[in-house]
Amino acid sequence: MKRTVLALIMMAVAALMSFIPADNAPNAGAYMGSINIEFEDIQKEMWDYTRAVAHNKSARKIDKRRTSLLSTIASAQKRIARTKAFEGDVSYRNAVVDYLTMNYNILNQDYAKIVDLEAIAEQSYDMMEAYLMAQEAASTKMKEAGEKLDNAQKSFAKEHDITLTEGTDKRGEKLEEAGKVFNYYNKVYLIFFKSFIQESFMLEAQNAANLNEMEQNKGALNEYANQGIKDLAALPAYKGDKSLKLSCHALLKFYADETSKHYGKITNFYLKKERFEQIQKSFEAKSEKKRTQADVDQYNNALKEYNAAIEAYNSTNELLNKERSELLDRWNKTVKKFTSTHVSR
Repeated sequence: MKRTVLALIMMAVAALMSFIPADNAPNAGAYMGSINIEFEDIQKEMWDYTRAVAHNKSARKIDKRRTSLLSTIASAQKRIARTKAFEGDVSYRNAVVDYLTMNYNILNQDYAKIVDLEAIAEQSYDMMEAYLMAQEAASTKMKEAGEKLDNAQKSFAKEHDITLTEGTDKRGEKLEEAGKVFNYYNKVYLIFFKSFIQESFMLEAQNAANLNEMEQNKGALNEYANQGIKDLAALPAYKGDKSLKLSCHALLKFYADETSKHYGKITNFYLKKERFEQIQKSFEAKSEKKRTQADVDQYNNALKEYNAAIEAYNSTNELLNKERSELLDRWNKTVKKFTSTHVSR
């Protein structure tokens, strides 16, 4: 149920692939082109990795693809490092090698940590937030590396009278769009997850029959759900697609109603149960001869209230479990459809 997305945003390969050296400087242009061609395999593997994540694969399950991508980057790095200088100018070659080194380190170190964080992210909201923040930090590093390389490319072109013409790179565009999709999804997911995990704590307390913790977690869940509804309202639809927002809102509304309208019947059951068991213990401790009519009336009233509480508890639990299951199923299907729609295959 608890689906997370590894937001492996574009490696800024598009920065290289989206410029075509014009023919007015064929030698320098050919030199740049011979270096840039190395990025084709890298970009292809990057897109395959991103697409696999978008279509319901966890980071850990597809980690072999990350390892393969690392190997591709390392091979390209070695080949480019052996490229001779162009008229004594090694600036562009070195900038590309530095860029690949940065990307290799990010994928090898930062994303290795992200894979580890994914395994524990769903234990708490703070862990989930840390997991998504680690993704964002790694993606920011990649973007900065790409911008630095883009500047080096333009500087080399200017130095050697190369006219750079904007080109069209479909895969680079898809990578960039995937990054935007994941960023949006993560914002909605965090809003959802804060209430989702809080409800799980409340249900754990319920299973343990811990009334104090049930009440505490119920109050926190009500607060988070209502705040989440406000935060969600402030978030625009993604390119006119409201499906993710609507599905998340339905769950938050459920959590808010669960705590304000229904859960009192759950906690009331434990109160009535505790009261009945106390009265029953006292009643049974007396012999029949010593029991007064008041004792009998008190016992019968407590039993009647307890039985009514059991009935209310069962019906409420059944209602909540059914609605919760349906809404979570709807959420999962919506997430899958949302990412599949906006991250093309």
